[in-house]
Amino acid sequence: LHARYVLNLLHETRKHLKQLPNISHVSTCYSEEVTVCGDLHGQLDDLFFIFYKNGLPSPSKSYVFNGDFVDRGKQSLEILLILFTFLLIYPKEVHLNRGNHEDHMVNLRYGFTKEVMQKYKGHGKKILKMIQNVF
Repeated sequence: LHARYVLNLLHETRKHLKQLPNISHVSTCYSEEVTVCGDLHGQLDDLFFIFYKNGLPSPSKSYVFNGDFVDRGKQSLEILLILFTFLLIYPKEVHLNRGNHEDHMVNLRYGFTKEVMQKYKGHGKKILKMIQNVF
């Protein structure tokens, strides 16, 4: 995506998250499922496999993503953009919990900062600043 769209998505995500409480309660009834995922660590193929097996988020398919979306893998930014997009489209069905890898210092150590700077050379610092703000 062009940097302008990435920044817009991050801005809208931040705006949405600011409206939410620090603790979210997710409940199900006997007729509904919630898919709980964790530790994607930049492995986009894993996210695609989860969606292939369980279906895309929708009003009838809820997801909880338990953090550690980024670092280590080569497609952390793509994972964030996909998860943030689904969060904005289905705010009642997609829940994102922050993990320890959603942290500036951890991102410096494990590769996410470098990934963003390589993918968005001219706008990398601005995108990283906004991502840290969203985290």
